[in-house]
Amino acid sequence: MRLVVTGALGHIGSRLIHGLRPGAFEEVVLLDNLSTQRFCSLFNLPAGVPFRFVEGDVCTYDLARLFAGADVVVHLAAVTNAEGSFEIQERVEQVNFTGTQRVAEACVGAGARLVFLSTTSVYGPQSEVVDEECGQEALKPQSPYAESKMRAEELLRRMAAEQALRVFIGRFGTICGTSIGMRFHTAVNRFCWQACMGEPLSVWRTALHQRRPYLELGDAVRAIEFVSANDLFDGRVYNVVTENSTVGAIVDEIRRHAADVRVQFVDSAVMNQLSYTVRAERIRAEGFEFTGSLAEGIAETMTLLRAIRAGDWTGGLLS
Repeated sequence: MRLVVTGALGHIGSRLIHGLRPGAFEEVVLLDNLSTQRFCSLFNLPAGVPFRFVEGDVCTYDLARLFAGADVVVHLAAVTNAEGSFEIQERVEQVNFTGTQRVAEACVGAGARLVFLSTTSVYGPQSEVVDEECGQEALKPQSPYAESKMRAEELLRRMAAEQALRVFIGRFGTICGTSIGMRFHTAVNRFCWQACMGEPLSVWRTALHQRRPYLELGDAVRAIEFVSANDLFDGRVYNVVTENSTVGAIVDEIRRHAADVRVQFVDSAVMNQLSYTVRAERIRAEGFEFTGSLAEGIAETMTLLRAIRAGDWTGGLLS
């Protein structure tokens, strides 16, 4: 089996590739443009796995040549900062939509199956509970990031129907948990960083009691592996969510590890998004089990960061 991972050095990608096992692949191609300088994600990769790193951008690289002979492409390359996407809308559209289109077209040409990561941020409903069966009225993306992902979903569904693209479309909840390529722009990880650095948690003013979907990183990686192992490339949308929680509950969980945490309310361009719960029964019906938890992801992150702040540069390091 030949695997290609785009955006391979990022938060999800680095956890995925560091968990690969020898003997499962003939080749694993890692494509990343290094725009976020996460060279460390290439350190200490599992021995015995036939990795090949390619520095390149999905918007410009010769993907047809790269994907030739690929069985599965896991497409993780994206601009993912929802709040920051207002300032770089053109780049967000170029990477998240046009880049995805180029990846999908190359997959069709190569006969490769595609894992595409969308986001539960495409929801902004009037109802409290949403699932994959919700109509267009439940899709009200609040940022250029979410809009670009929604448009990419629509494109991939058309290509599945018209060009026989075999694709899994996963609406992933907000990621929490550690990896060697992790970032700290999403809520849970940013709060953990602020708590461990003695800073107040910057909570969006209206968000404290609003419910949102979250995905523990181990569950995210297991879901990608499950999709490939079970050939779940049917062109449908699947929500992938470990649990739904309010920001207030997340703050309380962080206080279990740092009792002196303070909250500072801030304004945000996307803070008017409504509260909702995302159900993930479709992927459960296929046999996938969520085994992680927000508490686990927070504890893992806090342990890592507190060790580093305490000067333990060995016990807190990621493998």
